[in-house]
Amino acid sequence: MMAGIRGKNTKPELTVRRGLHRLGYRYRLHDSKLPGKPDLVLPAYNALIFINGCFWHGHSCSLFKWPATRTEFWKNKIGGNIARDERNVKDCLKRGWRVLKVWECALKGPEQIGDEAALTAISLWLNSDNKQIDGVHEESGGDWPYAPYSKYHQIP
Repeated sequence: MMAGIRGKNTKPELTVRRGLHRLGYRYRLHDSKLPGKPDLVLPAYNALIFINGCFWHGHSCSLFKWPATRTEFWKNKIGGNIARDERNVKDCLKRGWRVLKVWECALKGPEQIGDEAALTAISLWLNSDNKQIDGVHEESGGDWPYAPYSKYHQIP
């Protein structure tokens, strides 16, 4: 089962990549020189985009549910992923990069905002001065300045 889980080129990642390319954005993929190997690196915008699966990165949304078996293993595994993500984002910010997290639930599931709305929100962020944005939380109520386009909110 685990052999079939992709770390790169996932469906949400391909959706975002194709959409941004269609909008004229150019990027590098999975730069191993940067912490966390961001999914997209946009040097012209000094921006990094991480496209996270809700389960593997422990997102508090309807797509995440703790497994009923081997709970201790999964808590350690997902907790480690969350801690590593936080370290990587902090390291990227210290290096002067802007960071955006796009969550899987933005593109699928009951809380989705849809591909075009997500791409519009990403495009608006790329052309803004915001340093770090975390993606899609239903309860945020649109704290992000581009609320008409998404449910993103800025991380303090």
